[in-house]
Amino acid sequence: MNKFISIVFFILIVSSCSNEQTAPPNQPKGEIIYHVFQRSFYDGNGDGQGDLVGLKSKLDYLQDLGVTSILLLPLYDADCYHNYFANDFEKIDPEFGTMEDYIALVKEVHQRGMKIYLDMETQYVSEKHLWWRDAVGNPKSAYSNYILFEDEGHARPATIIFDLRELNSFDGSKIKITTVNLKDKSVLDYNVKLFSYFADPDNNGKFDDGADGFRLDHAMDNLDNKPALTNLFSTFWSPLIERVKKVNPQLKFVAEQANWGDYGFEYFEKAGADRMFGFGLQQAILSFNKQQLTNKADTILLMTPPGKDQIIFIENHDLDRSASVLNKDPNKERVAAALTLLIGGIPSIYYGQELGMTGRGGFGIYGATDGNDIPRREAFEWFKTDEGKGMALWYKNTGPWWDHTYIKANDSISLEEELPRENSLLNFYKTIIKLKQSDPALSMGKYAPAENNNAQVFTFFRQEGLDKVLVAVNLSAEKQKAGLSPSGGTYSPLYGRVAINQNSFELKPYEIGVWSVK
Repeated sequence: MNKFISIVFFILIVSSCSNEQTAPPNQPKGEIIYHVFQRSFYDGNGDGQGDLVGLKSKLDYLQDLGVTSILLLPLYDADCYHNYFANDFEKIDPEFGTMEDYIALVKEVHQRGMKIYLDMETQYVSEKHLWWRDAVGNPKSAYSNYILFEDEGHARPATIIFDLRELNSFDGSKIKITTVNLKDKSVLDYNVKLFSYFADPDNNGKFDDGADGFRLDHAMDNLDNKPALTNLFSTFWSPLIERVKKVNPQLKFVAEQANWGDYGFEYFEKAGADRMFGFGLQQAILSFNKQQLTNKADTILLMTPPGKDQIIFIENHDLDRSASVLNKDPNKERVAAALTLLIGGIPSIYYGQELGMTGRGGFGIYGATDGNDIPRREAFEWFKTDEGKGMALWYKNTGPWWDHTYIKANDSISLEEELPRENSLLNFYKTIIKLKQSDPALSMGKYAPAENNNAQVFTFFRQEGLDKVLVAVNLSAEKQKAGLSPSGGTYSPLYGRVAINQNSFELKPYEIGVWSVK
């Protein structure tokens, strides 16, 4: 851009030279994950379902945005639209495509220097899974110990989380589900083979066709508090990770803690996870409360063990869209974006977040159905209306989630509307990502607290070697003046033109400042 953002209600006085940063050719890039609900992303064959071919066709868009990795929702065959509760772990959902489509996507991602991660939840299976079909009512089945039963005759498969035996699908069908016996050695061996296959499908040790890591959904030490499934960190998760890493030591395992209030440190220590989700920071960023931000950042980022990482995010498929949480306030959306991308850890952007897509869902809003979360998982808004090639409107006319869809025509929230608009949220994301990748401290550095004397101004350092950067954010709708603790350094603007004189500076409402510290 030759001129930078000038937004009504969001005042940033900057120059193109101070904001349009370009990373030196040899500088390592920090990882930025794009978390995509692939069924809702892009329809590549015209059937209304987002698919692998469609995703592959939009890699140019993702690279232009600046992300470096893609995290998919489960790909395996399942009757649920979200593809948890598998019918067959070894088969790609045909609505997404074929195994050949998947391999082609992975190879193209890798050729572009990007990474791809798969979401796996192998703790549960549906009634269509081989283990259920063969073992229910048949104690002599070769799979009789693969799933949990509540009776000796194996007629009653165990419940899953929330004591459920079946799931009410958005389409009106009922899907029976049960819990896998993760204590069984054969189940562990099966999982090792399954994960190893997706890490290296042709078993040639090159990994150009393999996933770069896995998200472990709903990982627990004591699964759903079932007496038969305790101490799983040591008996299942740790051996699984250790054995699969023998296939490719560079694999990354990110565990989703079932308790979102848990910092996840036990997962690092006992389960062997490489990464955890910073749920505490997610809540703190959206709170716009300095004390919460300071407490969570100082705990989550400073106490993470060396060699481990936190995924920093403000949205995912289980949460309300951040734009809705922030009441579509463009100032707050930009502050939340900047904090997500600059505070440290590994940032993750949920598809459509960069456009400001909205949506609220959750338990019970439309009754007992998994359709309750569809508002959080709507079609990516490629166009200013819901008509256009590739729109993945698989849920159209299926229930109240469509009747109350958050997709509105000509509301300024779409790629078509935002791409040419210099001051759009999309272009703000691009600018902050370029800024992040232009400086070693912002792209690779560690978080460190930076004290100031204003309760509405949040400040922190990022440092990598001798490179040090200060970030300051005004969390309020009013002009704020802040004083930093004396450091003896000099501050040169990287983003914005705010000067720091004698350790003091002033920020306009919701203004962001970034300075190099020497």
